[in-house]
Amino acid sequence: MSCQLIAYTILLAAALLDFGLGDPWGWPHPVRWMGGYIQFVSNRFNHGQGWPIWAQRLGGAVLALSLITGSALISWGMVALGMAMSPLLGWGIAVVGTASGFAGRSLRDAAMEVLAPLRAGNLEAARQSLAKYVGRETAQLEAPEILRAVLETVSENTTDGMMAPLFYGAIATLFMPQLTPLPLVMAYKAASTLDSMIGYREPPYTHWGWFAAKTDDVLTWLPCRLLVFLVALCSGQWQRVWQWCCRDAPKDPSPNSGWSECAYAAAFGVRLGGTNTYRGTIKVKPFLGEPLHPIDQSIIMSALRLSCRLYLITLMSTGGLVLLWSKVLSI
Repeated sequence: MSCQLIAYTILLAAALLDFGLGDPWGWPHPVRWMGGYIQFVSNRFNHGQGWPIWAQRLGGAVLALSLITGSALISWGMVALGMAMSPLLGWGIAVVGTASGFAGRSLRDAAMEVLAPLRAGNLEAARQSLAKYVGRETAQLEAPEILRAVLETVSENTTDGMMAPLFYGAIATLFMPQLTPLPLVMAYKAASTLDSMIGYREPPYTHWGWFAAKTDDVLTWLPCRLLVFLVALCSGQWQRVWQWCCRDAPKDPSPNSGWSECAYAAAFGVRLGGTNTYRGTIKVKPFLGEPLHPIDQSIIMSALRLSCRLYLITLMSTGGLVLLWSKVLSI
């Protein structure tokens, strides 16, 4: 079996493991270790406070690069050590590690955790569940705003937690199969974790997290555009996705989340964005899309199914390319 086919079996098994098992609560997870490292270094140097701006940015860059490259190298080393002991053990390490970089099951479970009490009319429980997964304040949100937050979370995290890790796993499978998908998946996961923890414009992260935010923006740019293309393809709303994304997505300060949210808004004919409150500060995000339909639970479920289809199309397309490549080499 070629290196590419072995790497693809790892990617496929990891995707199936993620959808079947997800991230069991309390189990060790690479993101927790990454977060611990980010927090330790940031606190140790007080986020570079008191340093010149260039030194803060340099310190944050060293933190980001050390975590991203370290995550890739440690992942590669673990697989290599496992392979030296037993090819099956190395394969298993790569599968479990790669699965931990995907968040398909976790995203669905998070959405259902919020929707279940909302369906039962328990608004307070829905608010409390939502607060686990979003940065905005949820204590005063009514049902329509809760549903908007869930749909925004689904659309954004389909890119960050599903499509982007799968994209880099596919890149490794096609072009660096001897490494297995794990190192690139972990490298992207490190960049995403850095952005979620320190990639803010507010002090003390303004300069300390600048490099982390820019790195995540760059790494997510192409997977995000792939998502927009596939949303247009799968939803049958080619024209609307194109028009709304070109019109509204550039208004969002993020070069990626606005596009993914706008693509989902166009697919279902809804409007996302608006007023949110973060730690007592009111922020008004640009409107994305148009309210042709109200956001209800059926739209959330349809969005989750759409995310799954995008994921499967990307996974199967990678498999097709691997088989095609194998055929070409055998000629």
